[in-house]
Amino acid sequence: MKELIPMNEYGLMADNSYTARVDSRMVAEVFGKNHYDVLRNIKRIIGDESGFSSEFTERNFAVSRYFDSTGRKQPCYLMTRDGFTTLVMSFTGKKADAFKEWYINRFNEMEQQILKLQSLREQFPLLTEALKAMAEEPEKPYIYSNEMNMLNRIALGVTAKQYREEHNIPKSEPLRPYLASGQADLLDKLQHADVGFVYGGLTYKERQQKLEWCAYHWRENNVLPPCDNKEKSIA
Repeated sequence: MKELIPMNEYGLMADNSYTARVDSRMVAEVFGKNHYDVLRNIKRIIGDESGFSSEFTERNFAVSRYFDSTGRKQPCYLMTRDGFTTLVMSFTGKKADAFKEWYINRFNEMEQQILKLQSLREQFPLLTEALKAMAEEPEKPYIYSNEMNMLNRIALGVTAKQYREEHNIPKSEPLRPYLASGQADLLDKLQHADVGFVYGGLTYKERQQKLEWCAYHWRENNVLPPCDNKEKSIA
């Protein structure tokens, strides 16, 4: 399955349909289950003998593959929030309930990240159209790269190229899914503001100064969350 947002340390990712999914291996690890037993439970849910419709199971349980420590290809499942909820319904006990709540919170975080990515992608065409409209020579490709480098330097402190190098992000991978929450929020706000500044006829230098002020103002007034607000443990 192609990933819109790469899998994180909690086994959560987003597919190309903007849907958050969790790896059955991580669910097994977090709940203290054998992955074989988790797979057996999933197969019971998606099997012909269950009461769930094929439409429900196909939508919420996507089979995937991974290589184990011996190099053998093994099955796992990528589950949506509904698939995960269906699976863990049978996991009982106080500790299991705590893990259920913890994973629901992680799903909420991933879904917020998906919404931010959608917003960033929607803003980008607006910005490129605005730049094209104001450019005296639309054929100059550096107009767009210069603008994005300026936005990235304000939001991330470095250009996209430098950020990739610092975080070992392949050139083939989109940058946005790798940004921390605060960074994505700030870049989203900056792109939105920049569209207005471009149509307002501001020069590159004027836009840069205003955007730097905006970023400072938003940070100082706690309009944005911290640039890294991920929880490091379940406990």
